[in-house]
Amino acid sequence: MKLDSSLELIENTPLIKLQNISKCTGKIYAKAEFVQPGGSIKDRAALHIIKDAYNSGKLKGGQPVVEMTSGNMGAGLAIVCNMYRNPFTAVMSEGNSNARAKMLESLGAKVVLVPQVDGSAGHVTGNDIKAATERAISLNKESNAFYVDQFNNPSSVSAHFNGTGPELWEDIGSELTAFVAAVGSGGTFVGTSKFLKQKNQNIVCAAVEPEGAEVLAGKPIINPKHNMQGIGYCIKVPHWEPELVDHYLTVNSDEAVYYRKELAEKEGLHVGFTAAANVCAAVKLIERGLAGVSPTVATVLCDTGLKY
Repeated sequence: MKLDSSLELIENTPLIKLQNISKCTGKIYAKAEFVQPGGSIKDRAALHIIKDAYNSGKLKGGQPVVEMTSGNMGAGLAIVCNMYRNPFTAVMSEGNSNARAKMLESLGAKVVLVPQVDGSAGHVTGNDIKAATERAISLNKESNAFYVDQFNNPSSVSAHFNGTGPELWEDIGSELTAFVAAVGSGGTFVGTSKFLKQKNQNIVCAAVEPEGAEVLAGKPIINPKHNMQGIGYCIKVPHWEPELVDHYLTVNSDEAVYYRKELAEKEGLHVGFTAAANVCAAVKLIERGLAGVSPTVATVLCDTGLKY
């Protein structure tokens, strides 16, 4: 296979049947989003956002690009901006893993680290994200840059409505009974679920949140500090469409650690904690009888474990 650029490595990711992760009756398929050049599902949104910004005239050649990120969107943007020749600055909370910051720097991005407000290393809270966002907005104004603003950018949703959803439907089709995805900015869950429900309204769509940080499910915030970086910021995400949600599922930090180890040792898949949480939630959905009589559940392996 010959490709014209690294951008052609984005999207059309493989779908893997998990053979050994669970003894429950049913099938679990996981999209290997970590095989994309930035190592995560955020490559999809990064590519769509930059393309759409150019098409709308909001971004021009050589113009700086700025974004607040936990690391994954930053890596995707670094790669896309490299190919479009737009200098990129990633603004991150100091609580995100050092491996993510190092990866961004190795991709040529300028990394600005923002001190945490109330989180700790490896545990980023909503207040930490707010502080990093404020710094990103300030830098954007100073440099006359294009501010990506993934939480509010509709391209974050359309990337999955036009990509992830159709890919799942093409690979599984009418056999699919449920879709499970953790919620960070909300783009993956909303875009994919909206597409799948247009194909079959009976497909069960389950949103995943960290235990104790289940704000979308309407529960009180008990523990905003968890190990699932990129999700569970205890904020109402702007893209959210609650009518798409059939079930809210929770996963705690210990479960994420356990399933991350299981995926590595039993499936040969070295992924991050949020990917592990997705698989854990898929198992719970089947075990609780919420995925149909003969369940076939799809989820996403959000990123590689090499960033932790």
